[in-house]
Amino acid sequence: MAPPHRFAAPLFLLLALCLLAPTGASAQTRDVAGARDFPGVGRFAGSVITGYQMKDFDAARMQAAAFKDGQPADARRLEGKVTRIAYRSNPGPSILEVFRNFETQLTKIGFEKLLACDTDACGGIPFTEAIDALPIPQMWIDGFNYHYYAGRRVDGAREIFASVVVSENNREIYAQLTIAETRAIENKMVDAAAMSKGLRETGRIALYGIYFDTDRAVLKPESRPALEQIAKLLAAEAQLNVFIVGHTDSQGPYAYNLDLSRRRAEAIAEELVKNYRIGAPRLRTAGVAHLAPVGSNGNEAGRALNRRVELVAP
Repeated sequence: MAPPHRFAAPLFLLLALCLLAPTGASAQTRDVAGARDFPGVGRFAGSVITGYQMKDFDAARMQAAAFKDGQPADARRLEGKVTRIAYRSNPGPSILEVFRNFETQLTKIGFEKLLACDTDACGGIPFTEAIDALPIPQMWIDGFNYHYYAGRRVDGAREIFASVVVSENNREIYAQLTIAETRAIENKMVDAAAMSKGLRETGRIALYGIYFDTDRAVLKPESRPALEQIAKLLAAEAQLNVFIVGHTDSQGPYAYNLDLSRRRAEAIAEELVKNYRIGAPRLRTAGVAHLAPVGSNGNEAGRALNRRVELVAP
């Protein structure tokens, strides 16, 4: 994740950044592509989603207590499914009004408050530097004027943590909601032997160890082990050609998902050709969006199964 951006600069830099922010008619008027509210929480009325990131497994930093002497008093590193959503509201509401609405809603759905504070009570600028924030212009945090909330909910054997930071830029209110659903990492590695077996027996094999950021078709570095196994398979079976097929869940417009799934498949093929010396004629690509689900798109567990890449035998 990109380093958080902060308003901890001298006043002239703060003013320059504010002047560069989108305002009036040029401001964003609709949610970023593929974004959605977190179920049960929603958004402050009239706001739009300016940044969205959901990862099946990631780490989130959360402060469960105010800083003491400029240092964290209860900093938590949470691993599991992490969702970050940034919102912008037009001029009108106060920071406190937006903050209280989020705090009230999280309490309503069962979160127990760990911390609720504002600028000085939280710890000023150093506190904001310890917050996981999406980058400017998706999210803005003024280190001299913000509110922060952290809460915890127990759902069966799971712990779910939520944080909200609300600040202001050019009279527009920015809020970021972060939800961390803690869990152990799942073993999603499929080795070359398992790929070969799946192709022989069923003509296809689903891969979950290839990673992209939300709405992007650029391979993440942690995809390397899975790519190495695909290359190992193709090197061992010189006569084998495969289709690389991208799949998405049903969130977002069909045409958008179709294009995204195709571009992701193409990115994998390009990587195999460029860095693993696999002949391009052996790889064909396709994207099918959410037309071949293996789980229900009505719940997150099913959607996670549907977000995948498959190797398919011709």
